[in-house]
Amino acid sequence: MSQACSWSARRTGLSHTAPGGWRCCNGRVTRETAPLDEISKRIIEQLQEDGRRPYATIGKAVGLSETAVRQRVQRLSESGVIQIVAVTDPLRVGIFRQAMVAVNVAGPIEPVADALAEMPEVPYVVICGGRFDILAEVVCVDDTSLLELISSRIRTLPGVRNAEALVYLRLRKDSYRWAIP
Repeated sequence: MSQACSWSARRTGLSHTAPGGWRCCNGRVTRETAPLDEISKRIIEQLQEDGRRPYATIGKAVGLSETAVRQRVQRLSESGVIQIVAVTDPLRVGIFRQAMVAVNVAGPIEPVADALAEMPEVPYVVICGGRFDILAEVVCVDDTSLLELISSRIRTLPGVRNAEALVYLRLRKDSYRWAIP
C-alpha cells in the first residue's frame, strides 16, 4: 500500500521512517511490514481484549516475564504496530452526531484527504476505490455542527466535487479485536 508523503518537513527525497511505521522514499510512502512472531501476536491479542491488562498477567498467558512483555510492548508501540489509547464513547462525552462523509474529488485526491485529516472533527480518513474517492468519519456535537462542517468546510475544499453524509443512527458493532495473520 502506498500514499503520498504528507510529512513535508521530511520531504528531502531521502528515505526515512514516517509516523506509524510508514517508510518514505522520494515523496512516496509505503507501509513496512515486519513479520510478527507467535508470542508478539499473543501479546497483541491480550491487549486487544484489555489494553490495561498488567504485563505480569500477559506474561503468564504467553510464557514470558513481566519485563520481557514490557520490552516487547514498547518495541511494538515504537514501531507503530500497536497503539494503546483510551477509546471514548462519543455519546458520553457530548458528541451526539457521527457520520461517514463520502467524498468525490475532481483532480488529485491526496490534497483533499490531507485537508480532511487536519480537521479536528475528522478522526478517520481513508482513500478508497469504488464509488467514492475518500471516506471520512466525522464526529460533531449536534446536527447544526455537522451541517456547518459539511456545507462550510468540507464541500468548500478545493477539489471536492461532492460530499454525501451517511449519518449514524445506531451503532451495532465497534470492535478493535481482529485476527492477526
